[in-house]
Amino acid sequence: MTCPTESGCNCEPAASETVQIEIVPQRILSPDTSEILLGRIYDCDGIIRVMVQGSRLPDKVGYGPGTGEKVDHPLKKSIEVEGQQVNMRVTLSRLLIEVDSDRTADEIKKICDETFSFPFEFYKGVFFKKYSTVVDYAKMGPEPDERLLGMTDPKGKLDQIVFIEKEEKDAE
Repeated sequence: MTCPTESGCNCEPAASETVQIEIVPQRILSPDTSEILLGRIYDCDGIIRVMVQGSRLPDKVGYGPGTGEKVDHPLKKSIEVEGQQVNMRVTLSRLLIEVDSDRTADEIKKICDETFSFPFEFYKGVFFKKYSTVVDYAKMGPEPDERLLGMTDPKGKLDQIVFIEKEEKDAE
């Protein structure tokens, strides 16, 4: 398969036809609500990748009178997702999810309706990059992991990305 732009390049798309959704709660989620929401989302079949976006929760004060002091923020906690402890480095204020079908997207919308007691926005569209970018090439080389395309921050470090792999359920 070649590039859909018909520009003559030989770039390859990252994945086949999938559904990408964006969930934007009208409030910043607490770690407890984030844990419940992410746990229920990861229980769905057909989840390909999930990206949490929000304001950074720093470890130390970066400037001002308290420079270097430890930040004790009430939203900076560890949560458990799929049996793995994850340190919250950002507040959950936007969630991007790639799933394999519209049925899974509808299931996630239902989960959000049940979990949130406040309004939220739910969009379907294209939110993840489909092709390797210059930043992806610079950070990961010519053969990047397709799951990471477009998920790296130009100023960030690759070790800040947290992988949560779904465990295969035994079919008995």
